[in-house]
Amino acid sequence: MSQWDHLWIHLDVASADPEVSEAYGLLRDHAIAIKDGRIAAVLPSDQADPHLAAQVHHGEGRLAVPGFTDCHTHLVFGGDRAWEFEERLRGTPYTEIAKRGGGILSTVKATRAASEDELVDLALPRAKALLAEGTTRLEIKSGYGLTLDDELKSLRAARRIGELLPVEISTTLLSAHAVPPEYKGRPDDYVAHVCEVILPAAAEAGLADAVDVFTEGIGFSLEQTRKVFEAAQAHGLAIKGHTEQLTNMGGTALAASMGALSADHLEYLDQAGVDAMAASGTVAALLPGAFYFLRETQKPPIQALRDAGVPMALATDFNPGTSPFASLRWMMSQACVMFGLTPEEAFLGVTRHGAAALGIADEGRIAAGCKAHFSLFDIAHPNLLAYQPGLPAPAVRIFRGEVVDA
Repeated sequence: MSQWDHLWIHLDVASADPEVSEAYGLLRDHAIAIKDGRIAAVLPSDQADPHLAAQVHHGEGRLAVPGFTDCHTHLVFGGDRAWEFEERLRGTPYTEIAKRGGGILSTVKATRAASEDELVDLALPRAKALLAEGTTRLEIKSGYGLTLDDELKSLRAARRIGELLPVEISTTLLSAHAVPPEYKGRPDDYVAHVCEVILPAAAEAGLADAVDVFTEGIGFSLEQTRKVFEAAQAHGLAIKGHTEQLTNMGGTALAASMGALSADHLEYLDQAGVDAMAASGTVAALLPGAFYFLRETQKPPIQALRDAGVPMALATDFNPGTSPFASLRWMMSQACVMFGLTPEEAFLGVTRHGAAALGIADEGRIAAGCKAHFSLFDIAHPNLLAYQPGLPAPAVRIFRGEVVDA
């Protein structure tokens, strides 16, 4: 019996491992040994005995990069809102677009009308585009059904993506995304329905890993958010927050005080929120796609997060209304250009810190004990990933230790 199933030799490894002192966790001319879908060892190539492996692969000096994690997406939905995009650019006010059936409730209507199979068929090309760049884990939220049946339908569709494609899936219940038409003017009643009906059903069915709330003036209040978070924790689910995107309501501090995995968006985050995240270990998930698409001007407080040692993740926020972009590489570039992240911070944002934003401890790094998710790029240095999004595509993508794209 071989000690290892696979041995990749002569690779430069951007490990994202904090135990490696070099920037990016960079290790030159190293080997990656794999056993049972996990990384068994990372060691210099000249110390890797090929006789211990069932299969030996020559990396030809390529750069090995951890599989990317897209820690915030709304990938499952019906319809699109391209016409709204066009109308906005023609100067049509959002209120007028909403009167004509636009806005988030138009996506709710289309999602409710779609079958589970149709939602899967619509989501697959979106997921494939993300995988083609080297993504190996996707978080997918519900939030466009807003009824018991439609929220569960969306979560089931999200789970099926992981059955049909070589990708890990994390699912998040975002029923507290908007107040549905049936509850217009009765947000407290809807929150009670989420807490007492939808959330327990999703937990019992094992369809959700976490619960999210859109805490905002056009979303849900702090007290409503707290109720949903308490219900989630009572059912053993992790919590995450859409917070401080449009105003400073204190949602981040609340989420952090309750042990949230991440708080996301954060354009209007204040120092109290930063301090709360630093104290709790909550990850800051930055979403430059929505900032760009909405032509926002208030940037997240990057330096304050940096100074406080808050880990910063990056995600696409892929959704039909505010970030219709299926490219983590472009998010890396946007975060550097618009928010002032360094290329290394952007790299960690889609690897180690992206995984941390989902509570995943054994992904996002190339290190012994981690899942063997990584891609090989024909590039000399990992800073090129943010510098030139789209070029090149991964030469090889490894998922659970096996080559799935080459």
